[in-house]
Amino acid sequence: MKKFLTILSLFTVFTICACGQINLNKFKNAAEKAIKGEQPLTNDEIISGLKEALTVGTNNSTASASKMDGYFKNSEIKIPYPPEAAKMEQKLRSMGMNKQVDDFVMSLNRAAEEAAKEAAPIFVTAVTNMTITDGMKILKGEDDAATTYLNTNTSGQLYDKFKPVVQKAIQKVKVTQYWNPLVTAYNKIPLVEKMNPDIEDYTTHKCIDGLFILIATEELKIRKDPAARVSEILKKVFGG
Repeated sequence: MKKFLTILSLFTVFTICACGQINLNKFKNAAEKAIKGEQPLTNDEIISGLKEALTVGTNNSTASASKMDGYFKNSEIKIPYPPEAAKMEQKLRSMGMNKQVDDFVMSLNRAAEEAAKEAAPIFVTAVTNMTITDGMKILKGEDDAATTYLNTNTSGQLYDKFKPVVQKAIQKVKVTQYWNPLVTAYNKIPLVEKMNPDIEDYTTHKCIDGLFILIATEELKIRKDPAARVSEILKKVFGG
């Protein structure tokens, strides 16, 4: 019974945007009822509840990332100047081009915020395709098990979908308007190694990384402070 209670408790951590705080004792009571056969829970019911909770969680993360300053003013996911061009950044700043560099960094983050708007449907598809085996691994897994599942099953799709969106976003927020003069100015400096990182690839990867940082942070937070969105399936699972 201890193992079952642990699994059922883990399931609660993925539910987000609570309509009200749920007492953990209710979860234990629901589990005890299920074990006694008073309130049987099928695998399908458990996985359905988990899918609903994960969908809400990823929607919250993408909504946070895609709002104005979702990346730019969040120190955990803010996209910095490309690390491979760190020497270039230092040199340009030493030449008094702080504003130009800062404007460029802001434009990268604006592009990521635009691209993040396209993430929710991809996550929804991954959650929809979740199998019972996947769900049970998440329930029994570590604090970041759901994030790991989503990362494994969506990273490739996210990149493929994000890349063209990032390309459009880069045009929309005029990233190259800030980037090209910086590259040109730096590459004219005698004896420096020429620089021209793939800004589209860099922004796409950093945008995706930021989303998973948000999802992992929220997953850990919810694991420690369980809450539930009221729905019929969750009421049945948790005996609410």
